[in-house]
Amino acid sequence: CKVMTKSEAPIRVLIAEDSAVARELLVSILQNASGMQVVGTAHNGLEAVRLAKRLQPDVITMDVYMPELDGLEAR
Repeated sequence: CKVMTKSEAPIRVLIAEDSAVARELLVSILQNASGMQVVGTAHNGLEAVRLAKRLQPDVITMDVYMPELDGLEAR
């Protein structure tokens, strides 16, 4: 496990997951991981696309099957 220095920015993560339980689990895991910062969560693909444009995360975790717009269609 790498220890971050103050000059290193955390990896900014956006989580897109329609299941509240899975979403909270991912938030908990990633927030407790060294070098990670959850910058937002989305409940569906449309919300994920909007948040990605606004927040500019480094990484997006996205469920494949979601309402509105699924993880394979979101761009």
